[in-house]
Amino acid sequence: MKTVRLSLVFLLAFAFAGCVELPTDEVDTLTVSAAADLRPAFEEIGAIFTARAGVPVKFNFGSTGTLVQQVLAGAPVDVLAAANTSDVERLADQGIILPDSVSVYAIGRLVLYSTKHADIAHVEDLARPGIERIAIANPDHAPYGVAARETMRAAGIWNTVQDRLVLAENAGQTFQFAETGNVDVALAPLSLSIGKEGSTYLVPAEMHRPIVQALGIVAATSHAAEARQFVDLVMGPEGREILGDYGFQIPEEA
Repeated sequence: MKTVRLSLVFLLAFAFAGCVELPTDEVDTLTVSAAADLRPAFEEIGAIFTARAGVPVKFNFGSTGTLVQQVLAGAPVDVLAAANTSDVERLADQGIILPDSVSVYAIGRLVLYSTKHADIAHVEDLARPGIERIAIANPDHAPYGVAARETMRAAGIWNTVQDRLVLAENAGQTFQFAETGNVDVALAPLSLSIGKEGSTYLVPAEMHRPIVQALGIVAATSHAAEARQFVDLVMGPEGREILGDYGFQIPEEA
């Protein structure tokens, strides 16, 4: 189904390009700052949006904490999609995010991912002597890092593995460290492991607080209509299906 959908996206994009020609400097770009776990899903959603709306989407993927600081510093961002709810709600309370645009779009899942150890089947396996380097996103500014720390504490291995940790800037870098074999294993988003080679173990949801993810439109946007169209696509049936394809849980009220 995903292959068919992508084919339709490119056909739509080709048809649009053939019907309308606009100088590059007259085409507005929608800027979306999104948590790193959203890269594959949002790139697919962005292609659909551009094919239909004729508006290119520029994505800025990173840790939620870093993206929030950029918005607070006045970066020209139209939509912020975080890997938590608290930061989006806080910005909405401050009037930086439009309160009526705040929506919970997904719940993320955490996995143990490795290209070096196919026999990792439990969180407790991280404490084995042969596991020397464990990548997690920095819990100081990345929600997936917070979940990883909670998971290891729940398993009773936090004190054992602390000196083996490799802190990544964001969840995407965490996955990359494991994919390239630079670490033995990573606690990374399920969404980034879909379709990738390697060993994946889904961390039981009860081992950490739910990774509930929210988005909102930045109040200072000069592309309010396009921003709402993008949010509507993410929150609509197509967006929810794509997010589901990448392992996200979709809240019933979304």
